[in-house]
Amino acid sequence: MAKLYDISRAMHAEMAVWPGDPGFELQRTGKIADGSAVNVSALNMGAHTGTHVDAPYHFEDDALTLDKVDLSVYWGPAQVVTVTKTSGPLTPDDFAGYDLGRAPRLLIHSPNSEADPNVFPQGFVHPSPELADHLGRHGVILYGADAPSMDPQDSKDLAGHHALQRNNILILEGLDLSGVPDGVYELAAFPLKLIDGDGSPVRAVLRTLE
Repeated sequence: MAKLYDISRAMHAEMAVWPGDPGFELQRTGKIADGSAVNVSALNMGAHTGTHVDAPYHFEDDALTLDKVDLSVYWGPAQVVTVTKTSGPLTPDDFAGYDLGRAPRLLIHSPNSEADPNVFPQGFVHPSPELADHLGRHGVILYGADAPSMDPQDSKDLAGHHALQRNNILILEGLDLSGVPDGVYELAAFPLKLIDGDGSPVRAVLRTLE
């Protein structure tokens, strides 16, 4: 039977978020224990909290917003690849032992998957423009990472984001790939249908193909 891997970050008040973003909050607005007919809650969070997608509009004013992106990109074959580098740009040389043409979606498993999810990482790996161009030539349409961004935290030019967009590669960030063996899976990671949205949390799941 097929096995499912939940590769989403758990969302709770103590989770790490991008510095300056609002923290995650789930507020109970109705409780059965207090006499309400149902338990009800309200959510407060940034659009890029936890496991999430970036709409191209997030970093380019004239690009697609979340309600206009191609949903087919977020469902289909995906290859999980492990890298041991803890921070800095990834280049094609970091994937010399892999066939990156096995699936059109690439998910990068770095040491960040095993790090404390309640502490924002001091460093993380991110795609170099050279890697983005390389992946574009291999037909990759989605780049997913367990890192919180496609660029260093202090980046002003967002070269990784723009290089992926130039190659028509959409972005999935904040994955938790701990315990997931390298290989090809079926990915489902749909964003919310947010009009004019720049990003959205997702429930990302991998399904084995055997």
